[in-house]
Amino acid sequence: MPPAEFKSTTLSRLGSADRFFRTTSFKLALAYVIIIGLGFTLALGQVGDNVRALIDEQIAQTLDAELKGLADQYQEGGINQLANVVQRRAQAPGASIYLVAAPNGVGIAGNVLDLPTDVLNQTGPVEIAYERPGEANARRRAIARAFVLPDGFRLLVGHDLEDRERLGRILGSALMGSLPWLLSIGAFGGFLVARRLLQRVDAMSAKAATLLQEDLTGRLPLSGAGDEIDRLAHNLNAMLDRIAKLVEGIRQVSDNIAHDLRTPLTRLRNNAERALTADEGGAADREALEHVIEEADTLIRIFNALLLIARAETQSSSPEGFSELDGAALAADMAELYEPSAEERGVEIKVEARDAEKFRGHRELIGQALANLIDNALKYGEPALPGQVGEVTVAVTGDARAVEIAVADRGPGIPAADRERVLERFVRLEASRSRPGSGLGLSLAAAVARLHGGSLRIEDNQPGLKVTLRLPREAAS
Repeated sequence: MPPAEFKSTTLSRLGSADRFFRTTSFKLALAYVIIIGLGFTLALGQVGDNVRALIDEQIAQTLDAELKGLADQYQEGGINQLANVVQRRAQAPGASIYLVAAPNGVGIAGNVLDLPTDVLNQTGPVEIAYERPGEANARRRAIARAFVLPDGFRLLVGHDLEDRERLGRILGSALMGSLPWLLSIGAFGGFLVARRLLQRVDAMSAKAATLLQEDLTGRLPLSGAGDEIDRLAHNLNAMLDRIAKLVEGIRQVSDNIAHDLRTPLTRLRNNAERALTADEGGAADREALEHVIEEADTLIRIFNALLLIARAETQSSSPEGFSELDGAALAADMAELYEPSAEERGVEIKVEARDAEKFRGHRELIGQALANLIDNALKYGEPALPGQVGEVTVAVTGDARAVEIAVADRGPGIPAADRERVLERFVRLEASRSRPGSGLGLSLAAAVARLHGGSLRIEDNQPGLKVTLRLPREAAS
């Protein structure tokens, strides 16, 4: 391998290793290894302390029993019988120690060299250092208990702590021997987990980079494990779906604005030009200006509708804009507002709302959405023949969770295949091209429903169309 290529490969590996060691997953794995090591050490130390306490308790019970038995020997035969019994027991192999001492502290019988008088004067269990006869300079540890006999003699019974110290050495050796293995296994497991997690994050980062450079059609990969990384990827994919939908909506709105506003703008220009060039007198000029104002009002209504939709979709309404509303009263007010227009069209408006249906919402936006639905129903629910009476029904119902305001007509309706498409902006079906409108009414109503955490449902009224605005009683502001 050439030196330059070897150097580049080495630097790449070092950079990858450095990036790995700086990852949160590696730091967490390292912290877990340290915590496990400390926990293992503390647990083993606690086990050792409990074992020591148990051994000391058993030794104390044994000493009490032996003292009682030797005291009985003293009661039966005096100091000589006690000395003989102690000497026999002292010569037997084992961890027990015995000493019978004169009042001056000099040993009479036993397997312990002379002890200081202060030790022999203590009546409770005490840990002492002692030497056995024939084991010069071999210091041992024991738990012993002294008993003062009549005439000033002392009796000491004890138990060597060699077994307890051996157990401590075994536990210490186990700790020192197993802790490196535990830390090594934990570190290796942490390395594998961190490496696996880093690979998944790298895959997501690489995919996100391609999404930024190319288009929004791709999505972050899912492993199928259902863990927090998959949940994060799922939420990010949902966010990308929403972004892609908004971007596509902006593109469609731009195309639709360029297409649908061209005609009214052209008419506006032609009317203005005719007003400038006509020499027919004041009446003709006034008529031309009235046409100009009419076209300008149409454009203003379109842009106002677009602003309301944008306001609803971006959820720019502050929480202060929400108040407690009555669906039945709101429906009655809107029906009364459109009653003159309905009479001109030969349509009868009926309101079906028996009880008050309270919910929280934005009155202005909900009123505008309901006005659009009623206006559409009046427009397409006109009677086909003179003398006939059309019918538009505004029904308000509710359940424990939401209030539904349904506007139904007896017009031609909308085919099932087009009911989702008509919710898009500027979408107008061929049957409605001859009628005035901008194709924004249903879009605004759907946006208002989404703002409140509700939905807009389009159904067949058999015949006619039924549009239902479902609004939760507690709106998600």
